[in-house]
Amino acid sequence: MPKTAPTIDTPRSGTVQAVDRALRLLEVLADGPGGAGLSELAGHVGLAPSTAHRLLTTLQQRGFVQHDTRSGRWLVGHRAFSVGEAFSLRRNLVAPAYPFLRQLRDRTRETANLGVIEAEEAVTIAQVESREIMRAIAPPGGSVPVLNSGMGKAIVATWPDAAIARLVERQGLRPMTSKSLGSREAVMREIQRIRSQGFAVDNEEYVVGMRCVAAVVWSATAEPIAAISVSGLAARLTADATDDIAKEVRSAADQLTRAIGGTPQ
Repeated sequence: MPKTAPTIDTPRSGTVQAVDRALRLLEVLADGPGGAGLSELAGHVGLAPSTAHRLLTTLQQRGFVQHDTRSGRWLVGHRAFSVGEAFSLRRNLVAPAYPFLRQLRDRTRETANLGVIEAEEAVTIAQVESREIMRAIAPPGGSVPVLNSGMGKAIVATWPDAAIARLVERQGLRPMTSKSLGSREAVMREIQRIRSQGFAVDNEEYVVGMRCVAAVVWSATAEPIAAISVSGLAARLTADATDDIAKEVRSAADQLTRAIGGTPQ
């Protein structure tokens, strides 16, 4: 039985009513581990059963709730769990990352980043900016097509080839610059290069004039959960400088891996 008290469905300034109602249904389900029936849910949030059912069906299609046809009860779905896990991951990953990001920034004099893959995009979740006047900045929360990103490519390179092929098929390739990967064959050649050298490079593939060098962070369960990178002007992150910078990036990624209980691969 959900513990949430009955509420009156009154519009709130600045809200989208359907979204607000759907989230309130999800909150009620989260309070009751055994789920709830349609009438019970509708009563708790002050909705007509028909309205509650439409919202629940939409949430079900997205995986946020599930319906037990035998009991008729609605339950929290797997997508709600994965969203919650994403918040937990960030909270438990960002704080221990900052000392290593600062050290990496100081050693390379360039911007240091921590990123993850979400919805097949590379998302920056923490950053320590370079002190250089001209520097690379992609504010935390910003996203980049995963195969146009050093951090994204570093993580994707740990996947099986078949999973990478499915990614390319689903997402397609986005030619953000003339240097972006333009074919599945080019993607797989790049993946093999990353696996061989142990780091990834965004060679002006998202923004002309900017390069990024990235390496993977591993969880305690040997999952590639994030990547650390250095990003800066291509004029400073030259081909000659890449190997030295890559050593620093890999060292920072390995140190963070150990700090969170993982083992560098």
